[in-house]
Amino acid sequence: MRIIARLDVKNEWVIKGIQMEGLRKVGAPIELAQAYYEAGAHELIFMDAVASLYDRNNLFHIIEKACENVFIPISIGGGLRSIEDVSDALSAGADKVAINTGAVNNLSLVSEVANRFGSQCIMGSIEAKRQPDGSWQAYIDNGREPTGLDVLDWVQKLEAAGVGEILLTSVDQDGTRRGFDLDLLASVNSATSRPVILSGGYGEPKHLAALQDHGQAPSAIAVASVLHYNQANPSELIQLAADLTSTAMAA
Repeated sequence: MRIIARLDVKNEWVIKGIQMEGLRKVGAPIELAQAYYEAGAHELIFMDAVASLYDRNNLFHIIEKACENVFIPISIGGGLRSIEDVSDALSAGADKVAINTGAVNNLSLVSEVANRFGSQCIMGSIEAKRQPDGSWQAYIDNGREPTGLDVLDWVQKLEAAGVGEILLTSVDQDGTRRGFDLDLLASVNSATSRPVILSGGYGEPKHLAALQDHGQAPSAIAVASVLHYNQANPSELIQLAADLTSTAMAA
């Protein structure tokens, strides 16, 4: 299971909140990216947290700078609305793009990107929020705007359109450090054959163990709070995940 450091960026600062609200500055993106790379992270994800305000991604210069000293895959998301936006992101040095609003507004964009650049470079980004009836609805704009799309239906449409991976963020668990939404993960895993990157909720080792016990381990987890607040580092999480996998296989 890959360990991915997630950096949500607003106005040149990495920020973090709880359930995507109450955002506060936690550091400079280039410095944190370098630190997480040196600490062993498998990948980095940069998300423009305010792209919707400007209708464009403002992180290309940060990606260019990060690529000077970071040599692991880098993904970028937020405000990518066209094939030109994606081309610019890849030209800046990103290996993959994460598309949410752009896909909701124009699903054919996913197919265009997949056909031109390959499915391996596009992630379908889903911000999922649990509904009163127990289902999950897909949201955009940092979990603020409902789309009316059922997450399980939407993930199948994204797969059919050509995404290579699913970046699944639980809005309910984001920043809480109370554990992952295991039911959400299991449901999405059952709905798609694409690798799932799970984001939102990691706080302590027992949460990784719960993934193994639940039998629905994702392809990767994207972590933020515990890294930003020095409660864990990528190498520790990688070792923990490896130990849990070894124990499970031995059993």
